[in-house]
Parts: sequence; structure tokens; C-alpha cells
Amino acid sequence: MFSASTPVVFCDYFRIPYSVEPDRSPGGRLQWDWLSRGERTLTWPRGGDLDAPALVRVGSVPVFVRLASEEAMSEPLAATGSWKPLLPIVDESGRQMGSVWQEERGSIALPFDPSEAIESFWSEAYRAPAGTSAAGRAKQLAMRAYYRARPLLPRRAQIGMRRLFSRVQARSAFPRWPLEPALHDLYDLLFAWVARVAGEPVPWIGPWPNGRSWALVLTHDVETHLGYEHVHVLREVERRAGVRSSWNFVPKRYTVDDAVVEELLAAGFEVGVHGLYHDGRDVESEATLRERLPEIRRFAERWRAVGFRSPATHRDWDLMPLLGFDYDSSSPDTDPFEPQSGGCCSLLPFFNRELVELPITLPQDHTLFVILSHQDESAWVEKAAAIRRAGGMALLITHPDYMIEPRLVELYERFLARHSDDPTLWKALPRDVAGWWRRRAASHVVPADKGWRVVGPAADEASLRFAEPGAS
Repeated sequence: MFSASTPVVFCDYFRIPYSVEPDRSPGGRLQWDWLSRGERTLTWPRGGDLDAPALVRVGSVPVFVRLASEEAMSEPLAATGSWKPLLPIVDESGRQMGSVWQEERGSIALPFDPSEAIESFWSEAYRAPAGTSAAGRAKQLAMRAYYRARPLLPRRAQIGMRRLFSRVQARSAFPRWPLEPALHDLYDLLFAWVARVAGEPVPWIGPWPNGRSWALVLTHDVETHLGYEHVHVLREVERRAGVRSSWNFVPKRYTVDDAVVEELLAAGFEVGVHGLYHDGRDVESEATLRERLPEIRRFAERWRAVGFRSPATHRDWDLMPLLGFDYDSSSPDTDPFEPQSGGCCSLLPFFNRELVELPITLPQDHTLFVILSHQDESAWVEKAAAIRRAGGMALLITHPDYMIEPRLVELYERFLARHSDDPTLWKALPRDVAGWWRRRAASHVVPADKGWRVVGPAADEASLRFAEPGAS
């Protein structure tokens, strides 16, 4: 369907059919990349005269990108047709920084690289400027000091300090909590632009297999020996509900009996690795990670674990792929309350090189019931409903260390019961989601006698969807 000058992350992610052709970008102040169908083209600058990356709004959608200046855009656009602004791009103060442009025959020009914009969400690149400001450094130092001192503090003092921190953390303007739609709003814009360039429905592979329209993934982080002793409480709730989950253990903080692992696996549950000591240092630096990795991998093989979650959701975009797991689930979609605040803004899995990332998309139990003092499961229900509407993945962490009170066990049971009869829902283990995501990424949409079809390892499970021209 399309030809392109370079691999396009958006097309690869949604499995939109295209081919890469030899570069034919014109010379000049800006070099251009493009996605083309016939005479119509979606273009964007490649390097050249670009500003430093910043958080801006494309229409109403926040994105973190490098922008080409209006001056740099004007010369090549003037030479290729009659263009008019389609959407303004403004900074955080509302000052206009540029525009998305549309040509009268249907071509569209962006002053930023859409692949870079998507990957800036996934990698949380937008956090870097905040961390270099005085306020950002002060916040990071305060949080680091608290988490270093936490083991020495009485439990009541820990909770009190976290509640004080939460008042500041909840003020985060971006990403918003409990839901930040910016990345999915960007996807909607790109679908609309790509379909407009195509001039006909654009096929892509739906995110879930076998006709399902969203997914629910249950996970547990077992942080202490107390949690280890209470695994049976939530396990039995799930057995009664007919669902299964993943249990992430800490191998060097308490003793995990091989028989417990085998019992969980035999009953259809999954077991993962939750760091080595639960001290938040596994991905603190490459040196620390490489020192600990042999022991982490030893326990992964012993437990037949293919998934990892970093304690306190500490994460580093460049280091996580070195772990050697099939998937990681350490990145929230949005969470201002963790020691490493922020999030990938994604309600769907994505790749970090060869690693599948399964974002945590429902608020953590400890955050809701201990720090924010919620009294019921309504926050989970409301966020799950939003994820269902978006066709995403509702991935939940609960802790047997905290979910011991009968009231909390009951609300967990109610939450599971609410989704027991939804025929649109895929209730999946994280390893199954990661496996599906790999099969989907290895499959392609190709022309068929009548329309399009999927070929590859996901062919028997995949469903085709279409972006319509003129869709918003």
C-alpha cells in the first residue's frame, strides 16, 4: 500500500503494510522522510534545523519532540504546492511553535518525526528536562533520601511520609493520573493522517487475538516473607473466579520453596522474578545489573520464569533489555506516586528492542488503599472501563503483603466478579500476552483476492481493522 523512505514505528507497531524504498529526499536545509501513496505523502524532517526536544501540544495532544522551525518548513513547502495550516503546535505557555500543514491535494507535512514522538512516550524521554531543573532535582533527592531511609523507619512513619509526598505527587501536570490519553490520542491523529494520504481504508492488525477487544492481566508482587506466607489468600480468590495470575518472587529477600513454585505452575499460574533483593538497585547502573544478572538469571531458569518486574518499578530504558527476559512489566502507563514517577502513557504492550514491555495500567493496591485511603474498588472499575473503551490492557499489581484484610480481599473478589462474563475480554497471563505480541509483530498484512489478509504466526488468531479516511 505505502512506500517509505525509512522504517516507520507507527506502521510497524500497528502492522500497516508498507515497503522501504531507496532514499529520494530532496536536498536543502531540511532533509525529509516520508510515507507515500501515489501523489499524496506524509512527510517530516530528518535531523537538520530542529529545536531541542520539548513538551508541546499538537492541537490538544501533548507530545515530546524536536520541532523544525516555521522558517525551515516554509521554504520546501512553498516549492511543492499550496499548503495551509491544519493544526497549531503550541508550547506549555500557549505560544505557537509551529503547525501541521496540509496540501490541497491531500499531502500532510509534520514539523516533527512521528517515530521519535512515539518512542519518547515509551522511553519516558520527557522526564529528562524535569530532572535537570532545580525543582526536579530537589524532588528526586528527597525521594531518594526517603527510600534509602525507609528500612530504618517505623511502619507508621513510612506511611505518614508517603501520604505527605502524595499531595505533591498528585499535582503532576503530565502525565495525568489516573489516565493520560496523550499517546493514544497521537495514534488517532496518525491513523487519520495516514488514511487521508491513502484516500481509502488502511488495514492494520488488531491488538488482541481471537476477536477479543481488550485484555485483563493479573499480577502479584510478593515483597516480604509475610506476603509469601499469604500467597494462598489471593490465589484461592482467583481459583474460585476461574482466573489465573503471575506471582513475582524476590529470591534473595526470603526463601522460596521450589515446591510452592511447582504447585503454582501446575495449577496454571505463572511465576516471575521481582528483582534480587528488593532494594531498588538492580537497574541502578549497568555495573550493578551485570554484577547481579547471573543470580537473577539462575533463579529465572530455576522457576521457569520468563518475566521480570523491578522492585518499586525502577526502570532504565537502555538497561531493561539486558535482563534477558521475554517480557518486563516495570513501567506504569502513568503513576506519580512511585519513587520513579512518570509512565509510558501506553495502554498496550510495546517493544523495547527485543524485550516486550507490559505496562502497569491499573493503580497499585498499596497506592489506593494505604496511601490514598480509598475505601472500595471504584478506582479500578473506572480505569478498567476506560481501558475497555480504548481497547487496551488492564494490568493490575496486588500484593499479598497488604491485601490481607478481609475488606480488601472482598473488594478484589468483587472486581474479578464484575468482569467474569465479558465476552469481549481476554483474561491472560502476562507470558501469554508477550507471546501473542511477538506473533503479531512477526505477522504482516498482504493483499488478497478480495481485500487483505494476515500472514505469519498470528494469521489464525489475528483480526483486521481499518482506519477510515476522514476519521478523527
